[in-house]
Amino acid sequence: MSEIVAVIFFGALRGVPARRGSEQRSASEGKAFPYQTSLLMEVYMSEVWSVWFLIGAALVFFMQCGFAMVETGFTRAKNAGNIIMKNLMDFCIGTPMFMLLGFGLMMSENYFFGVIGKPNMQLFTNFAEGDWSAFVFNLVFCATAATIVSGSMAERTKFSAYCIYSAVISAVVYPIEAGWVWNSQGWLVQLGFVDFAGGAAIHSVGGTAALIGAIFLGPRIGKYDYDKDGKVTKVHAIPGHSLTLGALGTFILWFGWYGFNGAACTQLLGVGGLAAVFTTTTIAPAVAAVTTMIFTWVKNGKPDVSMTLNASLAGLVAITPTCATVDALGASIIGIVSGIIVVVVVEFLDMKLHIDDPVGAVAVHLANGIWGTLSDGLFNVESGVFYGGGVKHLGVQCLGEFTIVAWTTVCMIITFSLIKKLHGLRASREEEIIGLDKLEHGIDSSYAGFIMAPQVLGGDSPASGESVPVEKAVPVAKATARPDAKFHMVTIITRQSKFDELKTAMNDINVTGMTVTNVLGCGQQHGNVQKYRGVEMDMTLLPKIKVDIVVSEVPVDLVVTAAKEVLYTGHIGDGKIFVYDVQNVVKVRTGEEGYEALQD
Repeated sequence: MSEIVAVIFFGALRGVPARRGSEQRSASEGKAFPYQTSLLMEVYMSEVWSVWFLIGAALVFFMQCGFAMVETGFTRAKNAGNIIMKNLMDFCIGTPMFMLLGFGLMMSENYFFGVIGKPNMQLFTNFAEGDWSAFVFNLVFCATAATIVSGSMAERTKFSAYCIYSAVISAVVYPIEAGWVWNSQGWLVQLGFVDFAGGAAIHSVGGTAALIGAIFLGPRIGKYDYDKDGKVTKVHAIPGHSLTLGALGTFILWFGWYGFNGAACTQLLGVGGLAAVFTTTTIAPAVAAVTTMIFTWVKNGKPDVSMTLNASLAGLVAITPTCATVDALGASIIGIVSGIIVVVVVEFLDMKLHIDDPVGAVAVHLANGIWGTLSDGLFNVESGVFYGGGVKHLGVQCLGEFTIVAWTTVCMIITFSLIKKLHGLRASREEEIIGLDKLEHGIDSSYAGFIMAPQVLGGDSPASGESVPVEKAVPVAKATARPDAKFHMVTIITRQSKFDELKTAMNDINVTGMTVTNVLGCGQQHGNVQKYRGVEMDMTLLPKIKVDIVVSEVPVDLVVTAAKEVLYTGHIGDGKIFVYDVQNVVKVRTGEEGYEALQD
């Protein structure tokens, strides 16, 4: 407890000059008390930053949840369980692989030629003196690189194949190139390459693997139409099933990114301090999201929700390598450019190259990982081109980024080629159509609790064998007093939100009986084009209500007029009204027919 109090006390003193000169001494003891205070503060603050280092690692681990929610929301419900499983297992598989091989290749003190470390198994052979903080910290970053790939290959990848290539990324691909960037003996470190939090080492690697994986797999069934020569004739939008989950994942990722970018900070103030890193990590994604919102609004006529969510992540990726080296102006420019890049790359991949990336992983992580890494050569406050630093640092950034992307490309082409040939990479057509949840994992739906099964209740019905004869139920008059009565059914299909108004309007004209059903409707008005991520939408199923009313005494024209008055808004989706002739009506309880069967 005393240590905690001391940390708080000396933390409060932080920023106050503790040593102004050797002449400041305690009058009673003749000792340099302020000097001792400074040393003690340094000791305690070192411990504080060590704890923050691990808290940051925990925040980065929590980002796995964010990635899972974004990918689940941007894809279809029939694959939600598969996606959750992948985002869990890439971390769980990556942990032993990184522990056995990856950590040594990346951070070993026995580092050869600035390129690769010698695995020493220190966590097993000398656990008591192991660098546990470094292991956990680098592990969670490794898991991030692996999980990025899942998004571009979603909805059509064999789960077993995913487990294999996640293991390869965690064991070899990521650790070797990350050592170049973060091991003090790495060749890029020696050149002065800057990647403070992993824009190149993590996001460019994950994005490159995602692009190659999407190419190897090919598009999802139904994504593109082809002519007889195999040329794409039309691009179809395949909307995700829950933008709400996508938004939740985005907020979780943004929250975790403060640990992602800030965990390695060892000071509070100044450029590169924790406060400055938090500031740049906030500015870039916010500006990127605003830029994309305006860009898509002008370009498509409406602000694109899913693209704007992607843009905030693109801004976070772009600021990752430079968060500790740029100022507010640099962070703002980085955010503006990333907000444009993400839209252009998503649409270019989909509509020009016809590469199917369901969540925009390539645009967010690869394109903006490259942009962010190169932008340090432009906006670094000490060595950037626009801050008088010349082009040398920009050249080093270009060399490092090119090398990392090239390494990842070669490794992943080999990996995916071997998996495709020896094991199989893509799920079968049946699995893809029915859903990976059902055939890969044996679950009918990840949302089983939302499926309303029929309920059989026995409390209000007579017991079996105790049915009441019709003659005893009520006096039955078979002959009708209105043999010439005519019956009409009015079927109304409209928005669910309009039901209460419709019910009130029917009651006002003495229509008290109606049957209401939840239905799904689809349709598209000519000339009204809707877009999802820049692609024109096909007809989409939307929730509606269907109200069936049978009338005889109440004029059918009155029913139609009353319904039209309350349903009309002048916008698409007001609904439709259908009128049918009904031959007869039979009341089951009494056996009455015709006009009397409608009377209660």
